[in-house]
Amino acid sequence: MDLKKIFLKDACPTSIGGQAIMEGIMMRGPGRTAIAIRLPDQRIYMKTEPSPKGSKWGKVPLIRGVVNFVASLVYGTKVLMYSADKLEEYYPEDYEKDKFDVWVEEKLGKEKAWKILMVLSVVLALAMSVGIFMLLPTVVVGWVSHFTDSVLLINLIEGIVRILIFMVYILLIGKMPDIKTVFQYHGAEHKTIHCFENNLELTPKNAQQFYTLHPRCGTSFLVFVMIIAVLVHALMGWPNVVIRVVSRILVLPVIAGLSYELLKWAGRSSNPVVKALSMPGLYVQKLTTREPSDEQLEVAIAAMKAVLKPEGTPYFEGICDLDGNPVTEVTEQNVSAQEDEASPTVEEGEAL
Repeated sequence: MDLKKIFLKDACPTSIGGQAIMEGIMMRGPGRTAIAIRLPDQRIYMKTEPSPKGSKWGKVPLIRGVVNFVASLVYGTKVLMYSADKLEEYYPEDYEKDKFDVWVEEKLGKEKAWKILMVLSVVLALAMSVGIFMLLPTVVVGWVSHFTDSVLLINLIEGIVRILIFMVYILLIGKMPDIKTVFQYHGAEHKTIHCFENNLELTPKNAQQFYTLHPRCGTSFLVFVMIIAVLVHALMGWPNVVIRVVSRILVLPVIAGLSYELLKWAGRSSNPVVKALSMPGLYVQKLTTREPSDEQLEVAIAAMKAVLKPEGTPYFEGICDLDGNPVTEVTEQNVSAQEDEASPTVEEGEAL
């Protein structure tokens, strides 16, 4: 790994960030968000909208880490579900809803069902993340306390187990075709942001020269959480399992806040300390990103260009070109109307 290609000397960090979704990318800037999806017929479907407004707490150091994490999780889930719905709309035979989704829509209506499913998805994601990656390791490693009195050693082992569970989870889901594609779009997102931060023209050829790894990635944030958790938990001793579980839940916001500040520091600095702290997250990014195709980079670039549009540019939803501009779809009805307008009017009795 050549760190010079990640912590680029002349790069100008941007506040624009992104997220890989089903067959596409969401790019979000300070004022504008663009969601770009590659449809099965290879056209790009785009939706642009105002970026969600952050709360005043989203600017307070330490607190903003928790606020922005929850907000990103909620909005990210919303965008992910939107991409799945849009693909289902264009290719319903490939994206069939399960029986539970169909039942909820029939009982509550599509709009209300969509909101409820989104809330359930966020709650389930949070519960599984805390349960699997934070609480399970502390229960599993409890037996180690019978062999050593070193609180630091026990917490270190717990942290290692937590990271191993996370990496095994990523490796397993990465073998699923749909997730592999999401990881490719994740790589496309990073390459596009690198290209923009280095003031190069946004083209697939220019973007391909960069790594799929980026110091401001959400994967690095999760790794920071797991590493900082070891240090914070070590200060809390090793009480019985019930107190350990409760205490780890209570200090999670503190850990998330510290991790967010570290991530922001890593994103705007390239000193040796930052590089050393970023290494674990960068190596894990090798699991959550894949090399994208030029076609996938086209989607990421279209989303980036749509975000960079001047203030006052109208928002839209529909098919777009490679520059993120809306295009008028030519339907059979439009073609017929155009032909009628172009055809000469034949007066009664006029020879054809």
